[in-house]
Amino acid sequence: MSTYTPTYTPMIQQYLKIKADYKDCYLFFRMGDFYEMFFDDAISASRELEITLTSRDGGSKDKIPMCGIPYHSAANYIRNLVEKGYKVAICEQVEDPKTAKGVVKREVVQLITPGTVMEGTMLDEKENNYLASISGYEDGSFIISYNDLSTGENSIATIQSGWTAVLSELFNRPVKEIVISSSLLEEHQLDLKERLQVTLSYHDETEIANNFEHLLSNLKKENEINSFGRLFNYIQKTQKRSLDHLKPAQLIELNKYMSLDMYSKRNLELTETIMRKGKQGSLLWVIDQTVTAMGSRMLKKWLERPLLSERLIDQRFNLVDGFLEQFFERETIRDSLRSIYDLERLSGRVAFGNVNARDLNQLKLSLSKIPDIKKQLKDFASERVQELSEGVNPLDDLFDLLDNSLIEDAPITIKEGGLIKDGFNSQLDDYRYASRNGKKWIAELEKKEKQETNIRSLKIGYNRVFGYYIEVTKANLHLLPEGKYERKQTLTNAERYITPELKEKESLILEAEEKSIDLEYQLFIDLREQVKTYIPQLQALADKISEIDVLQGFATVSELNRYNRPKFNDDREVLIRQGRHPVIEKVMKNDSFVPNDVEMPEDRNILLITGPNMSGKSTYMRQLALTSIMAQIGCFVPCESAVLPIFDQIFTRIGAADDLVSGQSTFMVEMLEANHAITNATENSLILLDEIGRGTSTYDGMALAQAIIEYLHENVQAKTLFSTHYHELTSLEKTLNQLKNIHVRAEEYEGSVVFLHQIQDGAADKSYGIHVAKLAELPLPLIDRASKILEQFENNQTKKQVNLDKKDEEDQGQLSFFVNQEKGSKKELSKFENKLAQEIRDINIMEMTPMEAMNELYRLQKKLKDKLGGS
Repeated sequence: MSTYTPTYTPMIQQYLKIKADYKDCYLFFRMGDFYEMFFDDAISASRELEITLTSRDGGSKDKIPMCGIPYHSAANYIRNLVEKGYKVAICEQVEDPKTAKGVVKREVVQLITPGTVMEGTMLDEKENNYLASISGYEDGSFIISYNDLSTGENSIATIQSGWTAVLSELFNRPVKEIVISSSLLEEHQLDLKERLQVTLSYHDETEIANNFEHLLSNLKKENEINSFGRLFNYIQKTQKRSLDHLKPAQLIELNKYMSLDMYSKRNLELTETIMRKGKQGSLLWVIDQTVTAMGSRMLKKWLERPLLSERLIDQRFNLVDGFLEQFFERETIRDSLRSIYDLERLSGRVAFGNVNARDLNQLKLSLSKIPDIKKQLKDFASERVQELSEGVNPLDDLFDLLDNSLIEDAPITIKEGGLIKDGFNSQLDDYRYASRNGKKWIAELEKKEKQETNIRSLKIGYNRVFGYYIEVTKANLHLLPEGKYERKQTLTNAERYITPELKEKESLILEAEEKSIDLEYQLFIDLREQVKTYIPQLQALADKISEIDVLQGFATVSELNRYNRPKFNDDREVLIRQGRHPVIEKVMKNDSFVPNDVEMPEDRNILLITGPNMSGKSTYMRQLALTSIMAQIGCFVPCESAVLPIFDQIFTRIGAADDLVSGQSTFMVEMLEANHAITNATENSLILLDEIGRGTSTYDGMALAQAIIEYLHENVQAKTLFSTHYHELTSLEKTLNQLKNIHVRAEEYEGSVVFLHQIQDGAADKSYGIHVAKLAELPLPLIDRASKILEQFENNQTKKQVNLDKKDEEDQGQLSFFVNQEKGSKKELSKFENKLAQEIRDINIMEMTPMEAMNELYRLQKKLKDKLGGS
């Protein structure tokens, strides 16, 4: 039996050959004015892009699926695919179809992936767009390399503490795509795809060519060089163009920054909210008062990595103080900064070769503001602010070059002229003179011919096919002198003529225009190459402007929101007066936020917080963490005064939802996050644990919560805020000398609960759970029934009280299984309990089938019923 093998046309064969090298990409195959896609690409792209799926003959028996998009509007379609995590290979015609023998030669000229986007329309101007690579080593360490192709930034971080730390590090930055070795463990690849939801790419080549060794100047270890090599080679392979804007890779020394794991960053909503995944409602949203795109990106990087060096933090504080003291000068510098375009990404576009004249005019306008900024910095009284001006290089030579060369309202296209000023190039001036004077001569000729022939409707026109011509209507042909005009074209109502004199001028004019456009294009390319030599200086200027922008932004937000400068101490003391939650007070907008103090002297490590739901326990915990992070990035903080230690790490377990992606329940996530904090925290860390133990039975949860508190108290000794509904835990204050009870005030008023949101010493006296349910407007019959059940529980004299004090643990013995003691004496029942407990203990459930286990459970239940009675 024979199988049919399709015989495709040469063009489809060419497509399939190229596609074979780009199997994980959509191949945009250029055909004339369209990018076409075929086979599975066409079926998938038509669905993703919502475009029509058609078909065409390709030499096979069956028609081939096909869809296409106009090349001039491809950017929007590419952005759509890349935002969804796909890759797009751009395959262009690389020879002129008019001169091609057979199928036009085509090649992939660029690969656009989520991590290598360069077009401004596809980038968030206030966020970096990172491509990362991961390399694992036999000693268990991992090296992560980062690149932002749009800005040229490169950096490297070494992770020694396992795969979970790798996920936290990657989660902490806006990574869109990760390059990995083909040998990376499958479970690690699955984590990257499902937990971080990034695009994965594979590349194994790590050796870097000699002409790019300057990128390795800060790297000393072979593993660091190889890890960065994987990333760089992937970029080179996909981009196929100049990478002159890439900066030397910087080592990120993680031990110099506060560690924020993925749970803490998520729970504290530093850069985006948990629910909406947007900036609004996050800490970044509140404190971002930058006015440049570069400054906004730098602020986000500072927020991702709070400092541990008190000296460096104080340097930032001093500069914020300097900006804060002079409102009018600060507003003046803000106005100047608003005129600064994105110097980092403009530099990238220059190197990449996709910069146009408008981009360079934006660069010129930005540079024109630099001398003003330099002068404005010197107007501040603070010497430290004045010193910032010393690092601001106005790049006068580059400004003069752009100012002398470019027309201010130059078009976007660079191949149709209108880019270069008169006087910049003498040859261009000659061409323009010939063109302009030729056209003037044409106008004078038309006037002259009208006078000589007395034909008022005579006109001289131009089209690309016939060039210049003299047009006369047929009604006036008899007025033309004989022998002077040569017929060129006949129309319905007119005739078109040329003269030897007109033909001669036409040649001069068209040659001048064509040569003028070609020369302008070449001059622009040369100009771009000259600008490219300034890229390192532009990038240094961009860093300085970004820093100025972030610091003035800190001063601005501190003045707007009444923030104050905190102080640090080495005694592990936390003393915050009238502290506020920066985000919630901003959202409330009506000054109704209730501030609270936080007091944790050197000998107090744990605050046990009780109080009803909705009263503000979680807010109180979060505001301490956010205040600490703000302080350690150099921003003033929302309180009247603050004395803080420098925290090396922050761990949180606050109200996270089930980790459905990894198939883990709320309780399992709760235990994993608690374990992560317990095992990694030091005495210099901050731990926030909210309602630990609520995901399991009451006694289990209470026992675990107490054990965790005791372990933190005795072994870790980190500053810890622990909120709970287990009021029995408040007795720990008597036995744990570093623990203090505090509670959030609530009062009953006319049958309802009023939350006062005030923190006070001591434990809460009751839970108010039913009152909260009433506020949530549960049905009244349900509320009434719950109140009656609660009253029965509170009046039930037979219920057991469970003493969880550690010192009584041994005396407590086995908890009673039974509350009903009406049948039989206590002694008899106790004997029966012990016997039944022994039987349960002796069962080896792991060796039983489900049916055997069910039968055994039935037997024990029947035995219990016989003893106690009841159905």
